[in-house]
Amino acid sequence: MQAPLYPWLTRDLLLGRPTVGSLMGLCEGNYALLRRLVPGLNRIQGAHRASCPGDLDLHLDVLEQAPYTSTVRLTYLFASLGDATRRQAEPDACLRAYHDARQVEVLGLSPKSLPLLRDPDEPLLLDKWRVNLFLAKWLGYCAQQGYRFDCAERDEPPHGARSLGASARLAACP
Repeated sequence: MQAPLYPWLTRDLLLGRPTVGSLMGLCEGNYALLRRLVPGLNRIQGAHRASCPGDLDLHLDVLEQAPYTSTVRLTYLFASLGDATRRQAEPDACLRAYHDARQVEVLGLSPKSLPLLRDPDEPLLLDKWRVNLFLAKWLGYCAQQGYRFDCAERDEPPHGARSLGASARLAACP
């Protein structure tokens, strides 16, 4: 099944709340966008950085590789106010790619500038839709800007950041 370029413009969304099927379509579109940014996603290890002229570097940290899944952290690193040696991740996305199903699941997303927190009166499906819609728009933006991870090059941990083992990184990525 070919994922639409803008899966959030589906009939399901325009008529009301998203459905499980439209969420799966969105996750499929996110997988296609992530693979555009990271062509070797299912076989890379470690930390990587993609540069784009005039923009911040995009950081990818592969937290876990399994036969059918990859768990990664994707973020920009901004200089902290008052301390140029510290970096703040924003947005900070923890993603799991299911290569056999061609889907991406958002495990954690912490954009401090965009509140995506759950309203107790709203269904969980709507929360999942919101974070995956945010991811779709962000990945689409990154692809349009020309970001691409050359997986032959490894990046060192950012200045001021600690290098964590895979198990510690997974624990820190909800």
